Amino acid sequence: MYLKSIEIHGFKSFADRIKLDFKNGITGIVGPNGSGKSNVADAVRWVLGEQSARQLRGASMQDVIFSGTEIRKPMGYAYVSICIDNEDRALAAEYDEVTVTRRVYRSGESDYLINGNECRLRDINELFYDTGIGKEGYSIIGQGQIDKILSGRPEDRRELFDEAAGIVKFKKRKDTALKKLESEKNNLIRLNDILSEVERQVGPLEKQSEAAKVYLKKKEELKELDANVFIIESERYEKQINELN
Repeated sequence: MYLKSIEIHGFKSFADRIKLDFKNGITGIVGPNGSGKSNVADAVRWVLGEQSARQLRGASMQDVIFSGTEIRKPMGYAYVSICIDNEDRALAAEYDEVTVTRRVYRSGESDYLINGNECRLRDINELFYDTGIGKEGYSIIGQGQIDKILSGRPEDRRELFDEAAGIVKFKKRKDTALKKLESEKNNLIRLNDILSEVERQVGPLEKQSEAAKVYLKKKEELKELDANVFIIESERYEKQINELN
């Protein structure tokens, strides 16, 4: 598995669409200060789902969109797409090449795609678990990140070791399962509250049910008596008519 190409358009200093192709080996990107070398690494981190503007050396996510110059108008969106060789099936996908794409607009709308199909950020994160390529992986070391790792908390450094050991996927699954379990516990508590309220109402409802049964029985009896009275009255009127005739 290796990075085959990266396509950038409207991201930071890349106003024009540009595509960088890489070979299976070591590739160096050189240039003077301010030429955009770090923006290439930021583009990779961003397309993999980075949500912190500070990690991308910006104040807000809209800062990744080309803001324009004296001779160029600002762009309305930022676009980054990376293509990864997956012939060794290091990624859990049945494709020889996996293309991950991210777009964000100045309106705040954004979307993610895997091989041209819309997906969630969660899908991208799960795709790169335990590969070291995720936005928190050890394969992307940005400016000042070495000092941050060395001076950071042990918990932060452990995340890198977990990623290298290949257990992040299982820890994420555990966290998801624990959240679902907690949610189910809350639902069970709510269900018990509802059940207690229903049980409290059972007694009065039983009395009302018995009263309703008596009412329905009396109603049927009344209906039968009304029919009998009607028959008797009909016979009496018929007799009177015969006498009058």
